[in-house]
Amino acid sequence: MTGAAAAYPMSLHDYLGGAGESALQQAYQIGRRALEAGLGLVAIADIHHACLRTLLTQTLANDERDRILTGAAQFFAECISPYEMTYGGFREANTALRHFNEVLEQEAKRIANALHDEAGQLLVAVYIALQSLADDVPAAQPHVLKVTQLLDQIELQLRRLSHELMPALLNDLGLVPALRFLFEGLAQRSQLQISIEAAPEQRLPKRVETTLYHVAKEALHNVVKHAQATTVWIRFQRTAGSISCSIRDNGRGFDPASIAHRQGEQGFGLIGIRERLSVVGGHLQIHSTKGHGAELVISIPEEK
Repeated sequence: MTGAAAAYPMSLHDYLGGAGESALQQAYQIGRRALEAGLGLVAIADIHHACLRTLLTQTLANDERDRILTGAAQFFAECISPYEMTYGGFREANTALRHFNEVLEQEAKRIANALHDEAGQLLVAVYIALQSLADDVPAAQPHVLKVTQLLDQIELQLRRLSHELMPALLNDLGLVPALRFLFEGLAQRSQLQISIEAAPEQRLPKRVETTLYHVAKEALHNVVKHAQATTVWIRFQRTAGSISCSIRDNGRGFDPASIAHRQGEQGFGLIGIRERLSVVGGHLQIHSTKGHGAELVISIPEEK
């Protein structure tokens, strides 16, 4: 804050003294440097307020007081214009990201339908052809049986992939039933015990349900891949104005700061989770230490 606190009053004094456009340019530069340094709008407003308080402590005529207030407001507006432009850029990027995610959801739905319907029809055709072969060549029946058993496994995997991409349960029954179905399959494949705690479900906005489903799925895949955990606890809670989700495991844990610094979070899928959450105004907090498991705390504002 030191740089802005020192530069702001001097440049404001110059502007009120008649320096004109050059002083306004200084206001813009102060705002730009403050933004780059991570200084918030509240801090800039505090500096502005302190300058005004100093300027208005002396006895002034009404015209002079009005001139100072008007000029200071113009200077402040110019100072925070970099923040306004950044916010505008963020809104545009968020809109683009939301559209991109919607396109991805549609593509996932298309692929899920292809896996379930088109691949399913091809499998039926293969089953029929194999049965015809077994009828025509009795000696081939043992081999046909083995191939049929392999096809049964393929069909099961295709159905599972189709469900995970775009679960019908999510649309029909809601988030918790869809997650319970997902967890059952994951627990069987990984020997991971998954406990879910949620109040009797009241349907959430579709966008929020879809986001939480994919975030939970990504988080659980991370646990299976990285955590060496045996148990995961998932808890949903609905509070005034927001939906929160906690995903905690008893695995080996990690240092969140070192992971983000070393590999940009890619190895843990955190970038995708953060991007999904940003589209719905959500936030992610990570609590973990080596040897003591990890917890992801997700918060999403409830849409009105």
